[in-house]
Amino acid sequence: VQLQASGGGSVQAGGSLRLSCVASGRTVSTSNWGWFRQAPGKERTLVAAIRWRDSKTYYEDSVKGRFTISRDNDKNTAYLQMSSLKPEDTATYYCAAGQIFRAQAIRDYDYWGQGTQVTVSS
Repeated sequence: VQLQASGGGSVQAGGSLRLSCVASGRTVSTSNWGWFRQAPGKERTLVAAIRWRDSKTYYEDSVKGRFTISRDNDKNTAYLQMSSLKPEDTATYYCAAGQIFRAQAIRDYDYWGQGTQVTVSS
């Protein structure tokens, strides 16, 4: 399975972006998805996750109410809609798929996308 992330870019504070992550190779309809981000000099951390069996979601506190994770099993794709973006959201965003819902550890994910850069200017 390969994950391809896209949709990053440069926006001003208050703007919006939608990240996409397409899986190829086989279906990931029974995998849980996660979106992580990593700023320079910082650890990669989970910001949102969605469970495969009932689409239950999880959000890290700093993005609650601003980010929305979703999935489309028919398209083998996960999305991260980001609104009201802040400069502190600037990071490289990674998608991941695995067996454990809202797992925080990188090792708990089976597949990773290559990362897409999000830059938010004030």
